[in-house]
Amino acid sequence: MFEFDYLKEAKDSRARAGVFHTAHGAIETPVFMPVGTQATVKTLSPHELTDLGADIILANTYHLHLRPGSEIIKEAGGLHKFENWNGALLTDSGGFQVFSLKDISKITDDGVHFQSHHDGTKHFFSPEKVMEIEHNLGADIIMVFDECPPSDAEPKVIQAAVRRTLDWAKRCNDAHHDLPFHFGYEQALFGIVQGGTIEELRTHCARELIAMDFPGYAIGGLAVGESTEQLYRIAEFTAKVLPQNKPRYLMGVGKPDNILEAIDRGVDMFDCVMPTRNARNGMVYTSFGKVNIKNSQYRTDFDNPIEPGCDCYCCKNFSRGYIHHLYRTGEVLALRLLSLHNVHFYVNLVKQARKHILADTFKEWKDMMIPQIMGNVKR
Repeated sequence: MFEFDYLKEAKDSRARAGVFHTAHGAIETPVFMPVGTQATVKTLSPHELTDLGADIILANTYHLHLRPGSEIIKEAGGLHKFENWNGALLTDSGGFQVFSLKDISKITDDGVHFQSHHDGTKHFFSPEKVMEIEHNLGADIIMVFDECPPSDAEPKVIQAAVRRTLDWAKRCNDAHHDLPFHFGYEQALFGIVQGGTIEELRTHCARELIAMDFPGYAIGGLAVGESTEQLYRIAEFTAKVLPQNKPRYLMGVGKPDNILEAIDRGVDMFDCVMPTRNARNGMVYTSFGKVNIKNSQYRTDFDNPIEPGCDCYCCKNFSRGYIHHLYRTGEVLALRLLSLHNVHFYVNLVKQARKHILADTFKEWKDMMIPQIMGNVKR
């Protein structure tokens, strides 16, 4: 049974600390959840993720529906057994992926007709179909099917998306309670608040979802092109509307400063592909700024790890000069080591935030950290 224990709110901030309980462990919040789109966090093994401190990871319903198919994963014993992950899992609904493929999809009130971006085959996602897929996958937390409108959409388009999101949320909730749990534990279904940057629509959507009594709520439809100021304003506004005694999840956000600012505004859960994506492009985060390992200045830097004092495997064992060499010569180990560091950085940054919330020092710490971590390392 999914439960959330709200512990406290920080002094001089809306930052919160809590714990939510799943069949695969208790998760301390705030929490960063590494993204494992296709049942793997790119380049990293499950035991490495555990060593890095990750307690919960994500998988993507859209991609796993297309390959290998949710029935195959169900036959394998669910996602936990399929990818040999013993911690908690969350699956999104695939809504963002379907709507981002607007050139090969058609939205109706019944659901979304779309083509596979792999081979052009035709598929249909209804709320009921998405619930069937997510039950087959067996994640601890699953998401309703929603419509994510573009950030620059007309108000009437956003209003229609909210209406459809609410209708689909009810249909998901009904289907979720009618479907069996295949793997011996209950899955928690979260609602998703849409409404673009229009506060009235956010309020309406949130209140209607709260009436459906989901065990947790996500703030969707942000980090899709709106300004940073709008992101923070709507995240804070929506968090204030949502219940205090249930977790709040800001989907797909973001850079380290975005996450710390959203924690400050009352958000509990985060996911983003940035740690591994940026690592594959040679960019890593440290507590004293960003490092682009491709830069020639690191070619002969044999004395320093990526981040002095960091206890991840990458930093404890290898120099910037060696990793620069690996990256420049196209060695896969470079991508693994940089991904190890970035995921470690993200996971532990949020764990540090939690410690400061509990110690009532969060605001001061956050205001000090953001300029440091978002600067560029100069030599």
